[in-house]
Amino acid sequence: MARVLISMPEKFLDEIDSIATSENRTRSELIREALRSYMYRSQIRNNTRAASNAELLDALLG
Repeated sequence: MARVLISMPEKFLDEIDSIATSENRTRSELIREALRSYMYRSQIRNNTRAASNAELLDALLG
């Protein structure tokens, strides 16, 4: 598995660690899940936008 170095404010990291501890998970697990969730939501938004654009184009050309 690759390692990634990121910077963030200490207070934010403390919040992440607190949540990870309360959920009995590692910091890495929590951050990976957050990123997966972000990427999924982004994909949904992009698909929705593409469908909307296709409908617009169809209406203009139809």
